[in-house]
Amino acid sequence: MNTSRVLILVLVLVAAGLIAVLVIGIPSWSFVSPSPSALAPVEVRSYEGKDLSSINDFRENSIAGPQHVDINNYRLTVTGLTNRTLAYTYDEVLGRYPHFTKVVTLYCVEGWAVSILWEGVRVSDLLDDAGIDSRANTVIFTAHDGYTTSFPLSYFRQREILMAFRMNAVTLPPERGYPFQLVAEDKWGYKWIKWIEKIELSDDPTYRGYWEQRGFSNDGALSGSISEK
Repeated sequence: MNTSRVLILVLVLVAAGLIAVLVIGIPSWSFVSPSPSALAPVEVRSYEGKDLSSINDFRENSIAGPQHVDINNYRLTVTGLTNRTLAYTYDEVLGRYPHFTKVVTLYCVEGWAVSILWEGVRVSDLLDDAGIDSRANTVIFTAHDGYTTSFPLSYFRQREILMAFRMNAVTLPPERGYPFQLVAEDKWGYKWIKWIEKIELSDDPTYRGYWEQRGFSNDGALSGSISEK
């Protein structure tokens, strides 16, 4: 075998070795998919120059513990004194209505508070789609765990009150009210109903929800008294 052939053979073997190194010897981390947690949305902690609380800064005080809603069977119903009853899946609510964001502080009667960037749909848009009967003056919310609370219809007609599905840019976790929590601005925390399943229009302004039946103010305004006793 002459020198040129030996050189060619060596070059072929070297090339084969380099190919083997590239194919086989690449560090294993190059082929590992990122873990689900690495792909999860990151909670924002400031917005337009305002510091935000964390989604972990809440205290657990629900009547039956955190609820785990089966989203595949979930329906949001808008009913009562309406022109028609609406029943939406979670995705239908998110896809049908415009999304809005705002920073709102929740004040709990227990003495703690959290400022959160909420994202949601306007309750008034849902009510308008259902059609409001002229007799209606009250809106009653019902949660997955049976919790209820109510508001004057005017509260939603005069203000852009959100039903939130996201907080600090992440989807509501189960303990925070997934799929939907009411952002009841200027109301005490017991009016911020979580795990909303039904919105009912009523002509009964005296309706009392869970805590209201136990002596809490039906109005729930931050500027007023907590107790009606």
